Amino acid sequence: MNLGQLVRTIDAIRDNVSRVVVGKREAIDLLLAALLANGHALLEDVPGTGKTLLAKSLARSLGCEFKRIQFTPDLLPSDVSGINFYNQKLGAFEFRPGPLFTNILLADEINRATPRTQSSLLECMEERQVTIDGETHRLASPFLVVATQNPVDNQGTFPLPEAQLDRFLVRIPVGYPTEDEAVAMLERFRTANPLESLEPVASAADVVAAQRFVSEVRVGAELLRYIARIAEATRADADAVLGVSPRGSSALMRAAQAYAALNGRDYATPDDVKAVAVPALAHRIVTRHAARARDGGGADVVRRALQRVEVPAEPALADRE
Repeated sequence: MNLGQLVRTIDAIRDNVSRVVVGKREAIDLLLAALLANGHALLEDVPGTGKTLLAKSLARSLGCEFKRIQFTPDLLPSDVSGINFYNQKLGAFEFRPGPLFTNILLADEINRATPRTQSSLLECMEERQVTIDGETHRLASPFLVVATQNPVDNQGTFPLPEAQLDRFLVRIPVGYPTEDEAVAMLERFRTANPLESLEPVASAADVVAAQRFVSEVRVGAELLRYIARIAEATRADADAVLGVSPRGSSALMRAAQAYAALNGRDYATPDDVKAVAVPALAHRIVTRHAARARDGGGADVVRRALQRVEVPAEPALADRE
């Protein structure tokens, strides 16, 4: 896949999702960035803002297998990953794969499951495999986890630990629509649900090729140093108990590569890094005055880091060639 083919694929997916989701261009692009960077996304906002609709619209736009898990307190790890059961006809144990074995997994209201069930996603999100009874099973490619959670309702929830949050490439706030967007949404859904008629515009092979292209988007030496200094600045912030880890730095670089591709470039710039810094880093930070980064404390730390770290010049021609 070359740059022109990548841009056409991205535009087709974005336009198709926009047939259902009104507005939300930033949220759509960040979700696409997670897909292109071979990462995972956490959609976080109050109920009714379109988190599940956004995830399902992306899944319908791709010719990939899609499964949804409604996370509840009684959900077991085996309900997610699958089990080995004894087949009496065969006289042997047989593996029955769970909904985890898919291309796009929607983990709806992930914070309503117990920590034991939440942790069942750790291995698969990081290593694209799952180990059951000592046997390792590889997952399909592409593999994207889109999780949703409500940051306001704490009753009956189990907040995601830092290790789990760190597995998400970006955390995306969906937000309320503007007045014009709300009117357009009501008109669009007045007679029918456009999601039901949505057809795929890209195949799984297209997604894998796009991911391969994005992994090769050029990142100059000075830009790598800029990313490292931003991470270091979050750790040095007076309000941060836990700053950005090396995994977070890698996530920021990958997100910047994907954002560059979303804007039709095969090289990343400081503006790409700044555009994705808060979504890629804020949820990885724990502050002194907040139990979790999702209340905005982590975002403030990232913004201060961006202000303190000197921005490098645009990539030299030597870095692009």
